[in-house]
Amino acid sequence: MDCIHLTNIRCYGYTGYLPEEQVLGQWFEVDVKLWLDMSTVAKTDAIEDTIDYRAVISSIQHLVKTAKFALVEKLVSVIADSMLEKCDRVTKVQVILSKPAAPIPDFGGRISVEMTKTR
Repeated sequence: MDCIHLTNIRCYGYTGYLPEEQVLGQWFEVDVKLWLDMSTVAKTDAIEDTIDYRAVISSIQHLVKTAKFALVEKLVSVIADSMLEKCDRVTKVQVILSKPAAPIPDFGGRISVEMTKTR
């Protein structure tokens, strides 16, 4: 199966366990892989035979910006479900959501949650 990768989708959002995360917000980065059959678009070269990347990116940014969940696991699940719902050509989706600056004392790394769902 063919796959489209969209990476480093930066979004400002309000999901987080700490109360200040839901008030002040923080940056998130989202990577998404969308599996679909691209044999038709490879022949037609027509955008209507594939996925409009702009719409996918906009949808993800909107979800991150407007959601207020306690856990990023919930946000990742909502993004994955949304991609399957909105993109009828997609048979499988993988979402990786990262917090590049999680508010954890003495921790300079990033936290990422990955989820894969199939239609």
